[in-house]
Amino acid sequence: MRDVYSAIADPTRRELIGLLASADELPLHEITPKFDMGRTAISKHLTILKEAGLVNERRMGRETLYRFTPEPLMEVQQWVNHYEMFWTARLDQLKAFLEGTNS
Repeated sequence: MRDVYSAIADPTRRELIGLLASADELPLHEITPKFDMGRTAISKHLTILKEAGLVNERRMGRETLYRFTPEPLMEVQQWVNHYEMFWTARLDQLKAFLEGTNS
C-alpha cells in the first residue's frame, strides 16, 4: 500500500484524479490523449494511484477501466482540517486586534 500523500504529491496524478472524479469509469485509451505523455507513463501514474487506493481498475474484455475512489482522501482532509482550525483561530485573533486598534 502506497502512502496517499506521496500519491497526490505529483501534479499529473492530481490531474488524473480530477479527470477520473468527473467520469464514472475511463479506459486508458481515453485518458492518455488528455496528457502530454505516453501510455506507459500514464499507466505508471495510475498504478501509483491504485497502490494508494485512490483508483480501482476493472477488466472489461481486452480493456481496463479506471475509476476514482475518494475514501483515502479522507485522511488528507482530516489533516488539512486541523490546520484550517489553526488558521481560523489566528484570523479571529487578527480581526480582534485590528478592530481593537481602530476604535
